[in-house]
Amino acid sequence: MEATLFFFFANILLLSTSRASPFQSHLLLHNSDGAATAAANHLHVSQISCPSWRLAVETNNIFGWDLVPEACEDYVANYMLGCQYQEDSFAVTSIALEYAKNLTLGEDGKDIWVFDIDETALSEIDYYSQPDVAFGAKEFNETKKNEYLKEAKAPPLPAVLEFYNNLLPLGYKIVFISGTSESYREYRELNMKRAGYHTWEKLLLKQTSEHGTTSVTFKSKKRTELVEAGYRIIGNMGDQWSDITGSNVGNRTFKLPNPMYYIA
Repeated sequence: MEATLFFFFANILLLSTSRASPFQSHLLLHNSDGAATAAANHLHVSQISCPSWRLAVETNNIFGWDLVPEACEDYVANYMLGCQYQEDSFAVTSIALEYAKNLTLGEDGKDIWVFDIDETALSEIDYYSQPDVAFGAKEFNETKKNEYLKEAKAPPLPAVLEFYNNLLPLGYKIVFISGTSESYREYRELNMKRAGYHTWEKLLLKQTSEHGTTSVTFKSKKRTELVEAGYRIIGNMGDQWSDITGSNVGNRTFKLPNPMYYIA
């Protein structure tokens, strides 16, 4: 048993470190002696260190927050641009794949895997690394974000794209659910295809009548509609707790890391 666990986690580490980082064009904010990183590790926000703040965010012990604490901006930047974010993402998808490939699917084509899009299928690190966004430490600018969406240039999150490509030959149908407005469908579909997501069963966006609803309400509604249409949600993956909580979340849920923003 110990040998099996060692082999499993060694494979995760090998997968995450053997791939070239898609974020290499960004200069990391710490220097070679790690001084800035060490300083960030000792910064405190309301008596909580930045690493502990991130852990509390990821475990949903801190929720409803609006901005990354100013004192933790560099810490979050280093995490998102460094190797750890990718390693954490590959750990999640590696565990998910072990689950997915050991199931027997039905023969009716109704077994689906649900994905969120932003910071799940796609990485918007090019947007969030801009100085006036500051990895979530600056106030959200909806106009600026919508302009970025129209560029349809966000790259895939490598771990999720690889997982997606492993799911398809296993017989899973893919469903993407995003809180993006339906009016942006052209840009969203273009971006997904450019990023390597070439096929899906459904890509569900917010209709005009659904604007103003919370993410957990909207996504619960869409998943319920899928179940009522006869689909079986075998797995569900997202970077927000609102992606994987609510109604009809699926047989298993998988939470990807994202300390840059919170969506209810």
